[in-house]
Amino acid sequence: MIEEHFRDLGTAARHAGAAAPTLRAWATVLAERLGAGARLLTCGNGGSAAEAQHLSGELTGRFLRDRKPYSAIALHADTSAFTATLNDYGEQEVFARAVRAHGRPGDVLVALSTSGRSQNVLAAAKTAREMGVLTWAMTGPTPNDLAAVCDDAVAVQAAGVATVQEIHLALIHALCGEFDALIAGEVSEHQ
Repeated sequence: MIEEHFRDLGTAARHAGAAAPTLRAWATVLAERLGAGARLLTCGNGGSAAEAQHLSGELTGRFLRDRKPYSAIALHADTSAFTATLNDYGEQEVFARAVRAHGRPGDVLVALSTSGRSQNVLAAAKTAREMGVLTWAMTGPTPNDLAAVCDDAVAVQAAGVATVQEIHLALIHALCGEFDALIAGEVSEHQ
């Protein structure tokens, strides 16, 4: 079982390299938009929520070097607001309502779902697009509903949820590394 997991992870990691052009493009857009005062919104359920919060933390804190903080909000991280919305409006609306509260035209939403079928994440993406928020998805295998409703997507073609989540973290780190390089004025060596 352990060897199989690492074999699957290695295969997925090798295929994830194909996402490099997309991640570079995303980093460029984030550098432009966040640098101009827009904000990043992130969402996901379970392990994907942890990955979403990790991404937000890397931008508000620091990743590779000290730099100014950028506005990045994990939509599930305010537990009082999240549970109140859950109680009053139901699970399908928890992220969409938060997008309505925090999103503005020109902002960016990164929605994570290993299946690409999480209804509350789909609702957030649909709401964001209606509001003029740019939507990006990190998902598991395509085709899936989330990738289809977002402006752009990076899909991990792996069967195991754990493998998809582990690759999502690697993709997040690659995105943040490219973002930091752009903010610092460094040119990516692979562009």
